[in-house]
Amino acid sequence: MVTRPVANTPAATNVIPSRALGVLGATLAAVAVWAVAVPVLGVHLAIRFGNADAQDIGVGLVVIASLIGSSAGLGLLIALEKMSTRAITIWTAISISALVISLSFPLVAGTTVSAKASLALMHVAVATILIAALRRG
Repeated sequence: MVTRPVANTPAATNVIPSRALGVLGATLAAVAVWAVAVPVLGVHLAIRFGNADAQDIGVGLVVIASLIGSSAGLGLLIALEKMSTRAITIWTAISISALVISLSFPLVAGTTVSAKASLALMHVAVATILIAALRRG
């Protein structure tokens, strides 16, 4: 009898709702940071790349960026689960690397120290919720 290792894929019926909630939770975490930083603390959340005009970061952009990034992370995890028995480990390493790289954007493009801190906190909040939720499946 020949046996082959099967990728570690949780039962689809249990995984889909929890993963969808993970993406939603990551998005809500970013919105929560925005809601505290902008309306409550009065941070002028804007980015500027090079000599271009500054672009304000509204809640709509926060939602869209969080959903796109979280969905891309989920898509990568699903693809890795089809290819590897170590999908969660590989995905976690890639996700942490992506977070570290993504932190360079707020630090470079943020217009003020408070904007840079708020944007960096959004990145960390999204990554923390997403990694925790998707690792649990």
